[in-house]
Amino acid sequence: MKALIAMSGGVDSSVAAWLVRQEGYEAVGCTMKLFDGAVDGPAGKRCCTLDDAEDARSVAYRIGLPFYVFNYTEEFRKQVIGRFADSYLHGLTPNPCIDCNHFLKFGALLERARMLGCDRIATGHYARVGKDADGRFLLKKARSAEKDQSYVLYELTQAQLARTLLPLGGLTKAEVRAFAAEQGFLNAQKRESQDICFAPDGDYASVIERLTGRASEPGDFVDRTGRVLGRHRGVIHYTVGQHRGLELYYHEALYVVAIDAARNTVTLGPKEALFSDTATADGVNWIVGETPAQPFRCTAKIRYRAPEVPVTVTPLGADRMRLDFDAPQRAITPGQAAVLYDGETVLGGGRFER
Repeated sequence: MKALIAMSGGVDSSVAAWLVRQEGYEAVGCTMKLFDGAVDGPAGKRCCTLDDAEDARSVAYRIGLPFYVFNYTEEFRKQVIGRFADSYLHGLTPNPCIDCNHFLKFGALLERARMLGCDRIATGHYARVGKDADGRFLLKKARSAEKDQSYVLYELTQAQLARTLLPLGGLTKAEVRAFAAEQGFLNAQKRESQDICFAPDGDYASVIERLTGRASEPGDFVDRTGRVLGRHRGVIHYTVGQHRGLELYYHEALYVVAIDAARNTVTLGPKEALFSDTATADGVNWIVGETPAQPFRCTAKIRYRAPEVPVTVTPLGADRMRLDFDAPQRAITPGQAAVLYDGETVLGGGRFER
């Protein structure tokens, strides 16, 4: 068996490569070049630099892997950065890591693996691949709840899971660093990135303005009756649930409760206006490959760092669903993913509609 291993230069993918090699796979290491130039962030944060590629190369050579750098800058610009900008321009709040996994790591890279004669791809994600009693592939949470990344992998299909290795699913971060230190990897204590790679300082609006070549268009802050409360800097500066940075003085605390990009308005309201017990989502992926025939009970995460909450899910055709939460949820945000769980198993998910 032959595996193509995605190596970012970080400790996670480095240990994933070493583990795959220990399992007896003939392995090839690669780094995906996703955009041009190093990106500097606050406090010396850097991501996707030449140094990262060289760190990956060093580890690959240390464990005896051939190593390549593949250029995916155009695909990344179109499928990830472009979709990110377009979502904000339409009043949505996207998670670009989900698109990166869908289009690049488990899309373009999986196709590259096929071209190279590789049976599998491997990544440093913290999640696990399993099977049910009928032999269907399952996506399962990582052993480490703190590091679990199954949320951003909910779009994986049966065909993709059949060719995917996730070696870190049973490990903690401390164990991964210990493995790296034992093997003498130069990145054993390397700091991990917690930010969006193409906007490490969190200034998404500046990224979008640079991509589109035009400045944000100011508009009206309105209340839920449509009464104008003031002026905003442009819809790309806001997300549902936001309280800080409104630069609006009012007699009570206000939060963003809705964004209408077509009308260029941002609706504000009190904190209680953020709560809702029902929502719909589209673009739904059912991991087992079949749409449930009836409403069912499970838990759901409404954003990456949110806790799971009980919910009743009603399929609305093949790629939409309604979620009825047992308790009202704060700031259900259009564009964010609703990911469904049955215990340790990811059932699938979709993205919240307006």
